[in-house]
Amino acid sequence: MAEICNALDHDQVIDVFVGLARPSPLDSVIITGNESMELCLSLRRRGFARVATPATCRMPRRRHVIGLVTGQNPVAALAQASPFLSVNSAVAVLIESREGKTSMTVRHRLQEMGFRIEAGVRCQRGFVLFAWRRGFSQMEQAA
Repeated sequence: MAEICNALDHDQVIDVFVGLARPSPLDSVIITGNESMELCLSLRRRGFARVATPATCRMPRRRHVIGLVTGQNPVAALAQASPFLSVNSAVAVLIESREGKTSMTVRHRLQEMGFRIEAGVRCQRGFVLFAWRRGFSQMEQAA
């Protein structure tokens, strides 16, 4: 029964992610967090061919255009995803904590990384923030 509930949770997370990010099956996606492998397999079953986790990538090359960040510590998972995300990328962050402090920390960290928050959606497991980053390397060079 617990496995069925976990599968439903993964499906809902993937549904929200796909609804917000609108990835094409050819987009390169990086998934970080404690459930990254399960979510990776779930996306592959849905036809997304270029999905990876930090464990399955040999080297972080900033080539992924979309990130899916999950887990109990979304700030740490976001830091783990950062080296894999391109300068023009999108990220969806699942915040499972009910604490507003965690949400504010994630928002602050996204802004520090050059992301602009576009949307937030509640789901059964918490709250998903969706953000875009465009031309981040230009901002880094200017600073």
